[in-house]
Amino acid sequence: MSEIFSFTAFRHISQMLFATFFFHSSEFLLAVYFHGIHKVTLNSLLLSIDYVMAMICSLIEYLIEVHFFPEMKEQWEVSNMGLALVVVGEVIRKLAIITAGRSFTHLIKKYIDDDHVLITHGLYKYVRHPSYCGFFIWSVGTQIMLCNPVCTLGFALVVWRFFQIRIPYEEFFLRQYFGSQYEAYARRTASGIPFVK
Repeated sequence: MSEIFSFTAFRHISQMLFATFFFHSSEFLLAVYFHGIHKVTLNSLLLSIDYVMAMICSLIEYLIEVHFFPEMKEQWEVSNMGLALVVVGEVIRKLAIITAGRSFTHLIKKYIDDDHVLITHGLYKYVRHPSYCGFFIWSVGTQIMLCNPVCTLGFALVVWRFFQIRIPYEEFFLRQYFGSQYEAYARRTASGIPFVK
């Protein structure tokens, strides 16, 4: 039981809490900055029941493993690699949001607004969905940081599947808005998620 109150557990859990708090609060603040407080809802915090359940499962796995296999959580090279992935994923996602500016929204737009333009510079020059790429890296990184093997695999599969469905759906509307301009852009860039065209 003392392992749960150890330095290792304190470090891991505090890093996870900070990473999660920073991710969600910065998403909301950037949405407010680009769209104004009156156009932003709490949906921009990106908290859903499924997401909260995934994070609870992550914490449960961590607590079980730190109690029964404390040496497993002492893999600092692995944990630090996860922390690096969290930072890299966060930077990629926030750069994508800042680059897209008012064209970035948390919900898929089914109708084009006057201020919605096709962004093809910055990270978007190389990847069509850098914000998704950043979130994928961030979410898997959080579990590597905790040395959670089950949730690392689970998060990777679930997030990948989510984007495998979301990207074609979103790109259907982008093709409606931007036509051949988007087709040409899509041909020369990767989606940002492995094995999703």
